[in-house]
Amino acid sequence: MMDDLRVSLVQADTIWLDPEANRTMFGDLIAPLAGASDLVVLPETFTSGFSNEAIDRAETMAGPTVAWIREQAQKLGAVVTGSVQMREGDGVFNRLLWATPDGEVKHYDKRHLFRMAKEHERYASGRERLTVEYKGWRICPLVCYDLRFPVFIRNRFNNEVEARFDYDLLIFVANWPAARRHAWRTLLRARAIENLSYAIGVNRVGQDGNGIDYAGDSVALDFLGQPLVECGAEPEVVTTTFSASALAGHRERFPAQLDADEFEIRL
Repeated sequence: MMDDLRVSLVQADTIWLDPEANRTMFGDLIAPLAGASDLVVLPETFTSGFSNEAIDRAETMAGPTVAWIREQAQKLGAVVTGSVQMREGDGVFNRLLWATPDGEVKHYDKRHLFRMAKEHERYASGRERLTVEYKGWRICPLVCYDLRFPVFIRNRFNNEVEARFDYDLLIFVANWPAARRHAWRTLLRARAIENLSYAIGVNRVGQDGNGIDYAGDSVALDFLGQPLVECGAEPEVVTTTFSASALAGHRERFPAQLDADEFEIRL
């Protein structure tokens, strides 16, 4: 059974290349959410901003940011998620962390690396999509440029085993520049509509150390692509509730998944 899900979007002006200051800032922003939210979403690379230079300071899973995000989830009684640069072996990943109130930390490594900023030359690419279960919801968290690749994101419907979708909620954490904000807004709505799913997009605001401007536009969308809550271009923390019964009703009234094409993804 799925309960209604309270979700919080944390849109902030990330401090350039200063993990400790960012952990302090985001900790202060989310502290009031204790007991008031089930899922707290931070932006992409929330400890540094989107920077190739940050690769030299990448942490490991034994570092301070994993400890911090685990502590925040336990304090809030909520999942806390967002991405950071994470070193593993010889590679550095743009890694989304998924910390639960019971102390568990899962992760997803960004699959699609933004070649226009040469991310693909310096970072390692993930392979597998992550789906987590939480309060009866199946949730698929992804990172920024992944938004442009609908085949990888496609929500499949297993009618043979348990008649369930891969996921009920899509999450995109991002550092999406203001120059491409129309694409951000349009693609988020398309992903929600085509996948019969709620969707969250959390972006940063302000200007980064490379002089790139960010317009925010963080949003929580329903399965029709309609915003339930939407941010502007300033730092903001907003919370809304996703209705499990509304999602189930829409999927029953509009079962487009039954006409979907079958395909395989080769990575």
